[in-house]
Amino acid sequence: MALDEALERAIRAYDKERLRPAPTDDVARNIGYKGATSGAALSALASLRYFGLLERPKDGCLAVAKDVEAFQFAPTEAMKKAFLLSFLRRPPLFAELLDKYVDGLPSEADLKDALIQKGFLPNSASVVGDVFRRSVEYSGVFARASADASHDELAAVDQSAMEEFEEHTVLAVEERVDAYAISPRPVLQSVEMASDEDPLLDKIPVRLPGGRRAWLSIPTPFFAADKVRLKAQIDLLLTDDD
Repeated sequence: MALDEALERAIRAYDKERLRPAPTDDVARNIGYKGATSGAALSALASLRYFGLLERPKDGCLAVAKDVEAFQFAPTEAMKKAFLLSFLRRPPLFAELLDKYVDGLPSEADLKDALIQKGFLPNSASVVGDVFRRSVEYSGVFARASADASHDELAAVDQSAMEEFEEHTVLAVEERVDAYAISPRPVLQSVEMASDEDPLLDKIPVRLPGGRRAWLSIPTPFFAADKVRLKAQIDLLLTDDD
């Protein structure tokens, strides 16, 4: 199931149960099935879990993830896009493909071949490739990179541009607040370090161990060369092994 359909079904389940755990059969009915006994229902529930849209708080129950609520009530399009990218990267296979094709989607034939090389049968590779492509297009992950990003612009990114980028990279611990006064529904807040002269930044959440979360503030446009430099900078950060 592609991300757009999975998210639509997760929101449908949220409208029924909010964030409360519910029996698996009830959740299956909430997303449009007669119960959780059919293969189609089980496959749909698995898809929602792969994207991190459903959680399993205890045996026999499922609950809509808090990030679905935060996405639905996010006050800006930039925050919604950040959540979409987060959902898109939850399936390990999709995260691997996104890291492989950083400059944009490959052709259908190339994507199918890459999946076959990973062990998928040809028919399954076609289905998975189509689901990945639909999910990527829905998230808009490559939209900014493809907007007027010519080869000359990519080559012109130098150290001074990187230093300017670093000034606008913000890492912040997640802060959840009850912003909607309906129930204790946490939403994500980000730390702002931008001035009036700063470019538009898209804030992307990154899950960390121990229930922590970091935020990346990414400038627009964001080039392939920027990503390489950002990875190198992260490798230089001091860390605590404990």
